[in-house]
Amino acid sequence: MEEGEGTTEYRPTIKDLPVDERPRERLARAGEGALSTAELLAIILRTGLGGENVLALATRLISKYNGLPGLARASFAELQAEKGLGKAKTAQVKAALELGRRMLLAAPEDRFAVRSPADVAQLLIAEMAHLEQEHFRVLYLDTRNRLLGSETVYVGSLNASHIRVGEIFRDAVKRNCAAIIAVHNHPSGDPTPSPEDVAVTRQLVEAGKLLDIELLDHLIIGQQRFVSLRERGLGFE
Repeated sequence: MEEGEGTTEYRPTIKDLPVDERPRERLARAGEGALSTAELLAIILRTGLGGENVLALATRLISKYNGLPGLARASFAELQAEKGLGKAKTAQVKAALELGRRMLLAAPEDRFAVRSPADVAQLLIAEMAHLEQEHFRVLYLDTRNRLLGSETVYVGSLNASHIRVGEIFRDAVKRNCAAIIAVHNHPSGDPTPSPEDVAVTRQLVEAGKLLDIELLDHLIIGQQRFVSLRERGLGFE
């Protein structure tokens, strides 16, 4: 329902969701690995605000800051100024992100390992499926396909003539990566690869050969669906 004269937009609260679909209950039942990034952040935040439940708040923050790396880079003051946060919730978010960073430093062998395109999709689909613009993200992997980090490189329509291959591989070189995975979303919800998507993939494959950094895959995220260009043999000929 749209807002208008004499009407009020209805936004469901977490309590309106079936019990089995609430983030905390899902975590207890299925384990933390089954939850999206937004659901995990919602558990940390605990509550939303009037007109925006905590899951919607978490999704908004992840979208605005382009994922967890962007949230981690944001200053305390920036996050505290966000509607629905404040000092206490900002402290909770910052503390959780710092714990994650310290865990990676203390136990690199426990980093998320990519074994299939579905692993990547599970990691990002909840975060990227509802973005209103195209976001082009790069995942950085070590020699055992363990995740070293990720970065959003482009926001906006993907066009092979505008892509700067050097920008995509710059952080990969700095991190001494063995491989990268490219991921972008289609705001239309249809993950069918376009000719531009295939052309970009081909450029990245060729550049990776020169730099000795393999493009392991290029995924397109749609509405609860994804396509692996490597599985379809598009751009990887």
